[in-house]
Amino acid sequence: MPITCEFEYHKPKTLPEALKLLTDKGSCVLAGGTDLLVWMKEGLRAPKTVVDIKGIAGMGGFTLSASALRIGACVTFSELIESDVVRKKLPMLWECSRTVASVGVRNRATLAGNICSAVPSLDSAPALLVYDAVVEVRGPKATRKVPVAEWFTGVKRTALKPGELVTAVIIPLTKKKAGSCYVKLGRYRGEDLAQVGVAVLALADNEYRVAFCAVGPVPTRAKKIEALLSGKELDDALIAQAKELVPQEISPITDIRSSKEYRLHMARVMLARGLKAACARLAGDAPATGDNLV
Repeated sequence: MPITCEFEYHKPKTLPEALKLLTDKGSCVLAGGTDLLVWMKEGLRAPKTVVDIKGIAGMGGFTLSASALRIGACVTFSELIESDVVRKKLPMLWECSRTVASVGVRNRATLAGNICSAVPSLDSAPALLVYDAVVEVRGPKATRKVPVAEWFTGVKRTALKPGELVTAVIIPLTKKKAGSCYVKLGRYRGEDLAQVGVAVLALADNEYRVAFCAVGPVPTRAKKIEALLSGKELDDALIAQAKELVPQEISPITDIRSSKEYRLHMARVMLARGLKAACARLAGDAPATGDNLV
Protein backbone atom coordinates (compact mmCIF):
# COMPACT_ATOMS: atom_id res chain seq x y z
CA MET A 1 0.00 0.00 0.00
CA PRO A 2 1.60 3.32 -1.06
CA ILE A 3 1.78 6.58 0.88
CA THR A 4 -0.47 8.98 -1.00
CA CYS A 5 -0.09 12.19 1.05
CA GLU A 6 2.57 14.76 0.17
CA PHE A 7 5.00 15.92 2.85
CA GLU A 8 8.36 17.58 3.37
CA TYR A 9 11.12 15.39 4.79
CA HIS A 10 13.82 16.83 7.05
CA LYS A 11 16.70 15.13 8.84
CA PRO A 12 18.13 17.72 11.26
CA LYS A 13 21.55 17.27 12.79
CA THR A 14 20.88 19.17 16.01
CA LEU A 15 18.14 19.19 18.62
CA PRO A 16 17.43 22.96 18.28
CA GLU A 17 16.98 22.48 14.54
CA ALA A 18 14.52 19.65 15.12
CA LEU A 19 12.56 21.65 17.67
CA LYS A 20 12.30 24.57 15.27
CA LEU A 21 10.86 22.28 12.59
CA LEU A 22 8.36 20.85 15.09
CA THR A 23 6.86 24.30 15.76
CA ASP A 24 5.12 24.07 12.39
CA LYS A 25 1.58 22.72 12.52
CA GLY A 26 1.24 19.39 10.82
CA SER A 27 4.76 18.24 11.65
CA CYS A 28 5.55 14.86 13.14
CA VAL A 29 8.58 12.94 14.39
CA LEU A 30 10.10 9.97 12.60
CA ALA A 31 12.33 7.60 14.60
CA GLY A 32 11.72 3.97 13.67
CA GLY A 33 8.58 4.75 11.69
CA THR A 34 7.02 1.33 12.24
CA ASP A 35 3.73 2.89 13.36
CA LEU A 36 3.88 6.23 11.57
CA LEU A 37 4.42 4.83 8.07
CA VAL A 38 1.60 2.30 8.52
CA TRP A 39 -0.77 5.05 9.65
CA MET A 40 0.26 7.22 6.68
CA LYS A 41 -0.38 4.35 4.27
CA GLU A 42 -3.80 3.75 5.82
CA GLY A 43 -4.69 7.43 5.68
CA LEU A 44 -4.82 7.80 9.46
CA ARG A 45 -2.02 10.39 9.46
CA ALA A 46 -1.19 12.97 6.80
CA PRO A 47 1.68 15.10 8.15
CA LYS A 48 2.87 18.12 6.22
CA THR A 49 6.39 17.79 7.60
CA VAL A 50 8.24 14.67 8.73
CA VAL A 51 11.19 15.30 11.05
CA ASP A 52 13.65 12.38 11.12
CA ILE A 53 15.54 12.51 14.43
CA LYS A 54 17.98 9.65 13.80
CA GLY A 55 20.76 12.02 12.72
CA ILE A 56 20.79 14.01 15.98
CA ALA A 57 23.80 13.31 18.19
CA GLY A 58 22.97 12.11 21.69
CA MET A 59 19.53 10.70 20.85
CA GLY A 60 20.69 7.10 21.00
CA GLY A 61 22.58 4.88 23.41
CA PHE A 62 22.42 4.12 27.10
CA THR A 63 23.73 6.11 30.07
CA LEU A 64 24.04 4.16 33.30
CA SER A 65 24.40 5.90 36.65
CA ALA A 66 24.22 4.60 40.20
CA SER A 67 20.52 5.44 40.38
CA ALA A 68 19.07 5.09 36.88
CA LEU A 69 19.44 3.94 33.29
CA ARG A 70 18.83 6.61 30.64
CA ILE A 71 17.66 5.21 27.31
CA GLY A 72 17.96 7.55 24.33
CA ALA A 73 14.93 8.21 22.16
CA CYS A 74 16.41 6.41 19.15
CA VAL A 75 17.27 3.17 20.99
CA THR A 76 15.51 0.26 19.27
CA PHE A 77 13.99 -2.83 20.85
CA SER A 78 16.75 -4.92 19.30
CA GLU A 79 19.30 -2.77 21.11
CA LEU A 80 17.41 -3.28 24.37
CA ILE A 81 17.47 -7.05 23.84
CA GLU A 82 21.18 -7.03 23.00
CA SER A 83 22.10 -4.89 26.03
CA ASP A 84 23.70 -6.78 28.91
CA VAL A 85 22.93 -3.81 31.17
CA VAL A 86 19.21 -3.97 30.38
CA ARG A 87 19.10 -7.73 30.85
CA LYS A 88 20.89 -7.52 34.20
CA LYS A 89 19.46 -4.32 35.66
CA LEU A 90 15.97 -4.27 34.13
CA PRO A 91 15.13 -7.87 33.21
CA MET A 92 11.42 -7.22 32.70
CA LEU A 93 12.16 -4.56 30.08
CA TRP A 94 14.40 -7.10 28.34
CA GLU A 95 11.66 -9.72 28.62
CA CYS A 96 8.86 -7.56 27.21
CA SER A 97 11.10 -6.25 24.40
CA ARG A 98 11.42 -9.80 23.09
CA THR A 99 7.64 -9.98 22.64
CA VAL A 100 7.37 -6.85 20.46
CA ALA A 101 6.33 -7.69 16.90
CA SER A 102 9.00 -9.35 14.70
CA VAL A 103 12.79 -9.18 14.47
CA GLY A 104 12.50 -6.84 11.49
CA VAL A 105 10.21 -4.48 13.36
CA ARG A 106 12.34 -4.61 16.53
CA ASN A 107 15.36 -3.60 14.45
CA ARG A 108 13.59 -0.33 13.61
CA ALA A 109 11.02 0.34 16.35
CA THR A 110 12.14 2.45 19.31
CA LEU A 111 11.07 2.38 22.94
CA ALA A 112 10.31 6.11 22.83
CA GLY A 113 8.28 5.71 19.66
CA ASN A 114 6.34 2.86 21.24
CA ILE A 115 5.14 5.00 24.13
CA CYS A 116 4.43 7.94 21.81
CA SER A 117 2.19 5.75 19.66
CA ALA A 118 0.29 4.94 22.88
CA VAL A 119 -1.79 2.08 21.54
CA PRO A 120 -3.51 0.28 24.45
CA SER A 121 -1.66 -3.00 23.78
CA LEU A 122 1.90 -1.66 23.74
CA ASP A 123 4.17 -4.21 25.40
CA SER A 124 6.67 -1.77 26.89
CA ALA A 125 4.16 0.14 29.03
CA PRO A 126 3.53 -2.35 31.86
CA ALA A 127 7.27 -2.75 32.49
CA LEU A 128 7.84 1.01 32.43
CA LEU A 129 4.91 1.52 34.81
CA VAL A 130 6.14 -0.92 37.45
CA TYR A 131 9.68 0.43 37.12
CA ASP A 132 8.36 3.99 37.75
CA ALA A 133 9.98 5.25 34.56
CA VAL A 134 10.14 8.92 33.61
CA VAL A 135 9.83 10.35 30.09
CA GLU A 136 12.31 13.14 29.32
CA VAL A 137 10.72 15.72 27.03
CA ARG A 138 12.36 18.71 25.36
CA GLY A 139 10.30 21.68 24.24
CA PRO A 140 11.14 25.01 22.61
CA LYS A 141 11.95 26.62 25.96
CA ALA A 142 12.71 23.91 28.50
CA THR A 143 13.11 20.25 29.35
CA ARG A 144 10.54 18.54 31.53
CA LYS A 145 10.20 15.07 32.98
CA VAL A 146 6.86 13.27 32.93
CA PRO A 147 6.24 10.17 35.10
CA VAL A 148 5.11 7.39 32.81
CA ALA A 149 2.08 6.96 35.09
CA GLU A 150 0.93 10.36 33.78
CA TRP A 151 2.06 9.85 30.20
CA PHE A 152 -0.86 7.96 28.66
CA THR A 153 -3.95 10.16 28.47
CA GLY A 154 -6.13 8.10 26.11
CA VAL A 155 -6.06 5.78 23.12
CA LYS A 156 -3.10 6.96 21.02
CA ARG A 157 -2.88 10.11 23.16
CA THR A 158 -0.09 11.20 25.49
CA ALA A 159 1.02 14.12 27.65
CA LEU A 160 3.33 15.31 24.84
CA LYS A 161 2.54 18.90 23.87
CA PRO A 162 2.76 20.43 20.38
CA GLY A 163 6.34 21.30 19.50
CA GLU A 164 7.82 18.88 22.05
CA LEU A 165 10.08 15.91 21.45
CA VAL A 166 10.86 12.89 23.62
CA THR A 167 14.62 12.75 24.15
CA ALA A 168 14.93 9.78 26.53
CA VAL A 169 13.23 7.35 28.87
CA ILE A 170 14.79 7.25 32.35
CA ILE A 171 14.29 4.20 34.54
CA PRO A 172 15.25 4.28 38.23
CA LEU A 173 17.23 1.31 39.51
CA THR A 174 15.88 -0.25 42.67
CA LYS A 175 18.41 -1.05 45.39
CA LYS A 176 16.21 -3.84 46.69
CA LYS A 177 16.46 -7.41 45.50
CA ALA A 178 13.69 -7.99 42.98
CA GLY A 179 12.02 -10.59 40.80
CA SER A 180 9.91 -9.68 37.78
CA CYS A 181 7.71 -11.13 35.09
CA TYR A 182 5.91 -9.95 31.96
CA VAL A 183 3.14 -12.27 30.78
CA LYS A 184 1.69 -11.68 27.30
CA LEU A 185 -1.28 -13.42 25.72
CA GLY A 186 -1.61 -13.42 21.93
CA ARG A 187 -3.91 -15.31 19.61
CA TYR A 188 -1.06 -17.59 18.55
CA ARG A 189 2.62 -18.12 19.16
CA GLY A 190 4.60 -15.61 17.17
CA GLU A 191 4.08 -12.01 16.14
CA ASP A 192 0.80 -10.69 17.51
CA LEU A 193 -0.51 -7.76 19.52
CA ALA A 194 -1.34 -8.51 23.12
CA GLN A 195 -4.85 -9.60 24.00
CA VAL A 196 -3.77 -9.12 27.61
CA GLY A 197 -0.43 -8.06 29.09
CA VAL A 198 0.48 -8.26 32.79
CA ALA A 199 3.67 -7.09 34.48
CA VAL A 200 4.62 -8.03 38.04
CA LEU A 201 7.56 -6.73 40.06
CA ALA A 202 8.14 -8.42 43.44
CA LEU A 203 10.55 -6.74 45.85
CA ALA A 204 12.38 -8.28 48.80
CA ASP A 205 10.24 -6.61 51.48
CA ASN A 206 6.95 -8.02 50.14
CA GLU A 207 6.24 -4.98 48.00
CA TYR A 208 4.47 -5.80 44.77
CA ARG A 209 3.89 -3.70 41.68
CA VAL A 210 1.40 -4.79 39.03
CA ALA A 211 0.45 -3.25 35.69
CA PHE A 212 -1.83 -4.22 32.79
CA CYS A 213 -2.04 -3.40 29.09
CA ALA A 214 -4.56 -4.22 26.32
CA VAL A 215 -7.44 -4.32 28.82
CA GLY A 216 -8.36 -0.65 28.92
CA PRO A 217 -7.91 2.59 26.97
CA VAL A 218 -4.51 3.14 28.59
CA PRO A 219 -1.96 0.87 30.29
CA THR A 220 -2.30 1.24 34.06
CA ARG A 221 -0.93 0.24 37.46
CA ALA A 222 -3.21 -1.97 39.55
CA LYS A 223 -3.17 0.06 42.76
CA LYS A 224 -5.91 -1.87 44.57
CA ILE A 225 -4.16 -5.17 43.95
CA GLU A 226 -0.85 -3.68 45.04
CA ALA A 227 -2.42 -2.40 48.27
CA LEU A 228 -3.91 -5.80 49.02
CA LEU A 229 -0.57 -7.58 48.49
CA SER A 230 1.63 -5.02 50.25
CA GLY A 231 3.66 -6.42 53.14
CA LYS A 232 2.25 -9.95 52.82
CA GLU A 233 3.83 -13.25 51.93
CA LEU A 234 2.37 -14.61 48.73
CA ASP A 235 0.21 -17.73 49.04
CA ASP A 236 -2.73 -19.26 47.19
CA ALA A 237 -5.33 -17.54 49.39
CA LEU A 238 -3.77 -14.11 48.81
CA ILE A 239 -3.55 -14.74 45.07
CA ALA A 240 -7.24 -15.68 45.04
CA GLN A 241 -8.10 -12.38 46.73
CA ALA A 242 -5.98 -10.48 44.22
CA LYS A 243 -7.75 -12.18 41.31
CA GLU A 244 -11.09 -11.02 42.69
CA LEU A 245 -9.93 -7.41 42.41
CA VAL A 246 -9.02 -7.65 38.71
CA PRO A 247 -12.45 -6.44 37.44
CA GLN A 248 -11.97 -3.26 39.51
CA GLU A 249 -8.62 -2.55 37.86
CA ILE A 250 -9.30 -3.12 34.15
CA SER A 251 -12.00 -2.33 31.57
CA PRO A 252 -11.54 -4.75 28.67
CA ILE A 253 -13.53 -4.52 25.43
CA THR A 254 -14.62 -6.99 22.80
CA ASP A 255 -12.86 -6.55 19.47
CA ILE A 256 -11.59 -8.63 16.55
CA ARG A 257 -8.85 -10.17 18.70
CA SER A 258 -10.80 -11.18 21.80
CA SER A 259 -14.00 -10.87 23.79
CA LYS A 260 -14.04 -8.78 26.96
CA GLU A 261 -15.06 -11.86 28.96
CA TYR A 262 -12.06 -13.83 27.74
CA ARG A 263 -9.72 -10.93 28.47
CA LEU A 264 -11.08 -10.63 32.01
CA HIS A 265 -10.72 -14.37 32.64
CA MET A 266 -7.19 -14.50 31.25
CA ALA A 267 -6.13 -11.36 33.15
CA ARG A 268 -6.91 -13.25 36.37
CA VAL A 269 -5.05 -16.35 35.21
CA MET A 270 -2.03 -14.34 34.05
CA LEU A 271 -1.92 -12.28 37.24
CA ALA A 272 -1.68 -15.48 39.30
CA ARG A 273 1.05 -16.92 37.09
CA GLY A 274 2.93 -13.63 36.98
CA LEU A 275 2.89 -13.26 40.76
CA LYS A 276 4.16 -16.80 41.28
CA ALA A 277 6.87 -16.42 38.62
CA ALA A 278 8.09 -13.05 39.93
CA CYS A 279 8.34 -14.39 43.49
CA ALA A 280 10.10 -17.54 42.27
CA ARG A 281 12.63 -15.43 40.37
CA LEU A 282 13.10 -13.26 43.46
CA ALA A 283 14.05 -16.46 45.31
CA GLY A 284 16.39 -17.49 42.49
CA ASP A 285 14.17 -20.30 41.19
CA ALA A 286 12.54 -21.13 37.84
CA PRO A 287 10.98 -20.09 35.53
CA ALA A 288 13.82 -18.44 33.66
CA THR A 289 13.33 -14.88 32.45
CA GLY A 290 11.80 -15.00 28.99
CA ASP A 291 9.91 -18.29 29.48
CA ASN A 292 6.40 -18.19 28.07
CA LEU A 293 3.83 -18.63 30.86
CA VAL A 294 0.68 -18.87 28.70
